[in-house]
Amino acid sequence: MIGTLVNVAAVILGSLLGLLLRKGLSQQLRTTLTTGMGLCVVLIGLKGALGTSNEMIVILSMVAGGCLGVWLKIEKRLDNLGARLEKRFASGENDGNFGKGFVTASLMYCVGAMAIVGSMDSGLRGDHSTLFAKSILDGVNSIILTSTMGLGVMLSAVTVLIYQGAIALLAQVVAPLLTEYAIQEMSAVGGVLIMGIGFNMFRKQHIPVGDLLPAMFVPLALTLFM
Repeated sequence: MIGTLVNVAAVILGSLLGLLLRKGLSQQLRTTLTTGMGLCVVLIGLKGALGTSNEMIVILSMVAGGCLGVWLKIEKRLDNLGARLEKRFASGENDGNFGKGFVTASLMYCVGAMAIVGSMDSGLRGDHSTLFAKSILDGVNSIILTSTMGLGVMLSAVTVLIYQGAIALLAQVVAPLLTEYAIQEMSAVGGVLIMGIGFNMFRKQHIPVGDLLPAMFVPLALTLFM
């Protein structure tokens, strides 16, 4: 858990620094930087998506995950959660980016091979090096994201703690399922989801990424049969 706790601390510290920078930014500059960050997020997602070795797994995962997400009403629940958190913790913010910042940062920090492999190494072997490296990256990203999207980014530290902490604590149980092939395809599906988040940062037409979240875990089942 040490690696996960360091990662959480890095997100919080980076967010605090981002909040300090945010105070000196005009609304026009925030909008411009948010658009630029959105394009960068799309690039990050594209890089992850291109790592797939079987496009059919990605396609089937998106279809199955989307159906499950709509049935569970994940997007609506995330919107309601974001609204409640904004009302409770960010009553002074009126730019509507609180929930978006929370979801964007949570996905960026939890989707990908570093989060999965790093947490497993931490839990199985006590090797925290991957999560330490990830902490530096997440800390820098938190500074940039928080400066443009606000306090919601900091709360993604809770998501990181739950997600990576669960993998680390249950590493011996999940290790047989999280093969190299499964992690590769999970990261590819996650890359597609991150691209959707990036588009949402600068497009008016909203992509319901929340309803597609279950798609990331579908490769676990598909790779068992392929």
